[in-house]
Amino acid sequence: MPASKAIQETFEKEYAGKDGLGILYRQRLIAFRRVPNAIVRIEKPTNIARAHKLGYKAKKGFVIARVRIRKGSGLHKRPHSGRRPKRMGVNKLTRKKNIQTMAEVRANEKFPNCEVLNSYWIGEDGKNKYFEVILVDTSAPEIKSDKEINWICLPNHKGRAVRGLTSAGKKGRGLRYKGKGTEKTRPGIRARGRKGK
Repeated sequence: MPASKAIQETFEKEYAGKDGLGILYRQRLIAFRRVPNAIVRIEKPTNIARAHKLGYKAKKGFVIARVRIRKGSGLHKRPHSGRRPKRMGVNKLTRKKNIQTMAEVRANEKFPNCEVLNSYWIGEDGKNKYFEVILVDTSAPEIKSDKEINWICLPNHKGRAVRGLTSAGKKGRGLRYKGKGTEKTRPGIRARGRKGK
């Protein structure tokens, strides 16, 4: 079995609580909660196999940030004026962006000299979700000389996370699938009379 697959399976067992590894997952979440900052730069990925699959390399120019972000649809104020409960508009209101995209955008704001390459889920508790965001320093000479990743230095990739060009962003825009049945989803869900998704 390849080492990356073994690492991935270990991480999945931790989350599922198999083979007595569930306590490691809980301890990790406790450590995450004790950190006061919502966005923290870390030395190496928690799930290294997943990070490598998404393009991470252990070299200069790559930055890993752990982002804590609230779960749920956010805070909605109850209207003051009278109306039927059906028209109150408090429950079951969801955001236009998914939580993972919000995490990527916040990480990009924290590190403005970097571009978001990708991100992945690492855990959640009752109140928060935790993602690790892979960022790339586009001005680093190690990145510019790497033929596999230097495409991110081009000007048309500036602000990828904000423009919804990452994997999580495209999923939220309804662009995950191609082919028959998805004719109205492009260029975005608000195009073609909002008939996307």
